[in-house]
Amino acid sequence: MNRALKWKLIVGFVLVFLAGGMTGAFITASQARHLFFGPYHGRISDRIRNRLQVQLRLTDEQLAKISPIIDKTAAQLDTIRAETGKRVRETMAEAHREMAADLTPEQRAKLEQMHTRHRRWMHRARGMHEATPEPSASAQ
Repeated sequence: MNRALKWKLIVGFVLVFLAGGMTGAFITASQARHLFFGPYHGRISDRIRNRLQVQLRLTDEQLAKISPIIDKTAAQLDTIRAETGKRVRETMAEAHREMAADLTPEQRAKLEQMHTRHRRWMHRARGMHEATPEPSASAQ
């Protein structure tokens, strides 16, 4: 085997390795996006229930007794999450309104584009189909 052929083989193996690594990273990122940004409803109660069942080795009878507590807790946590998200959106919208007063018209337009792009990304990432109306940065 000559020297040129050896180098071609080494480069080929490295390229195949890199392609496999990039494919794995892409698939992992794709799945992680669904895990972290997918529909939230119901998952928290399942996670709590499964974790308690495995770690505490609950019997079916015990699990049946505590399931309503887990469901109630998950509903409360979902409400807290929704309220927190709303407060964050309101705080950011207020900050954009305050900033808009000190920006040029071009900067206001760019800020509005940034806000719109972020809102679209969030709706796509969370699987939402309808956009919730939010105040624009150039309002007021």
